Order: sequence, then C-alpha cells, then structure tokens
Amino acid sequence: MKTSISIWSFPGNWSLEQKLQLAREAGFDGFEVDLSEDGPVNLRSAADDLRAVRALAERQGVALSGLATGLYWSTNPVSADAAMRQRAAQILRQQIECASALGLDAVLVVPGAVGVDFIPGCEVVPYDVAWERAQAFVRAALPLAERTGVTLCIENVWNKFLLSPLEMRAFIDSFGSERVAAYLDIGNALATGYPEHWIRILGRRVRRVHFKDYRRAVGTADGFCDLLSGDVNWPAVMAALRDIGYDGWLTAEMIPPVPFYKHCPEVLIFNTRRALDAILKL
Repeated sequence: MKTSISIWSFPGNWSLEQKLQLAREAGFDGFEVDLSEDGPVNLRSAADDLRAVRALAERQGVALSGLATGLYWSTNPVSADAAMRQRAAQILRQQIECASALGLDAVLVVPGAVGVDFIPGCEVVPYDVAWERAQAFVRAALPLAERTGVTLCIENVWNKFLLSPLEMRAFIDSFGSERVAAYLDIGNALATGYPEHWIRILGRRVRRVHFKDYRRAVGTADGFCDLLSGDVNWPAVMAALRDIGYDGWLTAEMIPPVPFYKHCPEVLIFNTRRALDAILKL
C-alpha cells in the first residue's frame, strides 16, 4: 500500500509547490489534487495548465494519486433543478478529462445527495428519486471513463445516500463496468457503522481509500480528529484491507486543517505521516 495526502490537508493560501514540497519532506509517496473553481486544477484548466501541474509534481518527486472535488456539495447531481444536474454532469466530464491529462486512473465522485445537514437550506431529494438520478448521472459519464481508462470511484460521504456497504455494492454493481468502483472513506464510515465491514463487503470494488479518524461522541463534522486519536479500530481496518488484497493508495484527508492546528499547520503533515507509519505496522 502506498501513502498519499490530500490537498485539502493544507492551508488554502499555500501554493501547490509549497504543498507538494512539504508532502515530499514528510515522506508521502503521493498527493491527491482536486478540481475546484479557481485552484491549480480547475474548470477552466487547459492542456498546458495540466501539463504544468504534472511537471511540478514530477519535479518535487511526488506522484499524483487521484483527483477529488468538492464541487458536488454546491452542485447536486440529483437535484430537481435540471440545470444543476447538467452542470454536475459537466463537472464529472471535466474531472475525467483532467485526470486523463494528469496521468491518473481514478476520480472521486459523489453521485448525489438526498440531504446535507451542514449546508443550510440544502435541497432534500426523495431517496428513490436520488437513486434513479444518480444512476443516470454515472451512466452518462461511463463511455468517456471507459475510453480514457479513468475509474469513477464513488465515495461514502455525509450525503444521506448509499448509507450501507450493501447499498454501495449494489449501486456499483448495477453498472456492470470495471470503471465504476468505490472510494472508501474510513472516517466517514465510522459515523454510522464500521469501516472494516465496508472493506470486506466491497472487496475488490475498493480502488481508493481515504484515511480519517473520528470521535463518535461528537456526532458532527467537529468529530474529525488526528489519526489514531479517534474511534477507528485501525488494527481491524488494516486486517480487512490486507484480507481483500488491497495494495493501492491510502490517502490521508485531514479536513479541515486549521481547527486541528491553528498555528504551525505544517506540523499536521508530519504528524499525519508518523501516524500512517504506525497504522501500516498494525
């Protein structure tokens, strides 16, 4: 298994070069970039821009491990608003194209939200309608994904959708394509279940893994915490990953870094790497 760290683990005002350099200094093998409105990889990125990002990572000696995006929180792929669904479809196409240009074989996809507690006034979509629209959203992108060799990795997030590993497995299998798989977030799973169960039930479908820790007693997004300081049963998680033969990226996603480390946020990166080293030995 290879270690990576998400771009979201760093202060937003740092340059991509600063983030990559610190990731390398801390000993990470990889770095997960994101598609955003105005970041180094964005909705307007041209081929030259993406080549520059790829070259920068190569110069820093850090592999790009994946392409995430937070844009689906504001652009729900299963919204009743047809224009919003169309924009979400364009975001996913852009993700796939950017990933291909960056030499990546996977993107993180949130296929829709039934509701989101931390977004005030968030639209609530009937669950069965969300399922149908989410299937249509993913299916429409499949030809491009298959043509480019980019896998659509569906992540378990706090979207009140795909709430169990059985449901996630059924959703992924409904497409009958190796280009639809799972991006398993360990900390997110802990809020309502046990990540080691998700790992074994999803099995070979797991193509990417986010490492986060979480304190159940908090019950909100404030419960996310440093690795090894929460309630994740890390020995069980590592045993399950080895049992399914997982040998891909383990990406630390420390969200958000500022509440963890109001001062000297670079310490978070080194502490996260040390925690990962310890977890890998379990």
